[in-house]
Amino acid sequence: MKTNYHKNPIAAKLTALRALINRHRVVTLIIVGAVGIMAIGGIAYSFWNAPVSKPAPYTIPQRPKPKPKYYSPLTGLEVPSQVDTTKPVTAIMIENSPDARPQSGLKDGEVVYEAIAEGGITRFLVLYQQNKPDLIGPVRSVRPYYLDWARPYDASIAHVGGSSLALQQVRDGSWRDIDQFFNGSYYWRASDRYAPHNVYTSFAKLDALNQAKGYTSSHPAEMKRTDGKAVSQPDATSISVHISGPLYDSSYTYDKTSNAYTRSEGGEVHNDREKGAITPAVVVVMEVPTTQVFEDTFRESMQTTGSGKVTIFQNGTVIQGNWHKNTAADQLSFTDADGKDISLVRGQTWITAIPSDTGSVSWQK
Repeated sequence: MKTNYHKNPIAAKLTALRALINRHRVVTLIIVGAVGIMAIGGIAYSFWNAPVSKPAPYTIPQRPKPKPKYYSPLTGLEVPSQVDTTKPVTAIMIENSPDARPQSGLKDGEVVYEAIAEGGITRFLVLYQQNKPDLIGPVRSVRPYYLDWARPYDASIAHVGGSSLALQQVRDGSWRDIDQFFNGSYYWRASDRYAPHNVYTSFAKLDALNQAKGYTSSHPAEMKRTDGKAVSQPDATSISVHISGPLYDSSYTYDKTSNAYTRSEGGEVHNDREKGAITPAVVVVMEVPTTQVFEDTFRESMQTTGSGKVTIFQNGTVIQGNWHKNTAADQLSFTDADGKDISLVRGQTWITAIPSDTGSVSWQK
């Protein structure tokens, strides 16, 4: 059966194409091969010239920077910010005669200096920066050696008058003098005690007084500090300090749990009237050459510069060495028997100056 090409033109064209290819087989193969090679080449060219996506460079993960820490220049305890380290420091003279006990504000004192003021009666120079007790007192008069100990703290001095030499110093224009004599509205006399044992103040008043006088910051010199940790075998848990007599001699009992020392004087636990037992972290006993001089009357005179023997109690241990203070402006420092620096444990520091010829300190395990 014959195909009707006139009725099927597509079939006729395919037949003609087959005939053409058969007549020119070699040429056809060459053309097909060339087209294939060109297609393969195009694909290869596209592959090799396609943009290569490079992996992201490896970066070392950055650890967050540790938050800076700031420490009180008085106690060595951590404080929230750098601003806290330059808060104004206030030094307050607090009485210690039996009629003044129990005192207010002593437990919050950050550094306390204890020494004989007159006739064997001791008195405290108490320094505050971070702590702001609502009630402080009884406030009494100042002596020159307390001023020498206060000098490195860049502090305001709160007092009620003083010996003639002390007043000459504190009123010479180089001190932040906030004497009650000239700032009476910032102090008051309590009705439950009799004069002169009844002058009190508060930090609400003293902060306002410092602000009014422009005493808005301090840059205290620091004592060397370290973290405290109770030793496993304490070698000094019971301490006795002879200053002048039974009413003013002090003692301390070490508590390993709190790593602190409970203070007693006159045979009784020494209490802050509002906050209870006084428990410093460090007890320092300095031997200080002491004589009597005539000012307006015969008064104690203590050598505050130079060096002398010291006994330091902290962490349940005792360290014997020397105290050093080159000038009144220099901060106290301490070295052990080998001449190495002693760092004090962070916390309230109680420093007692005993006469080098008549005072003494002893301890037991």
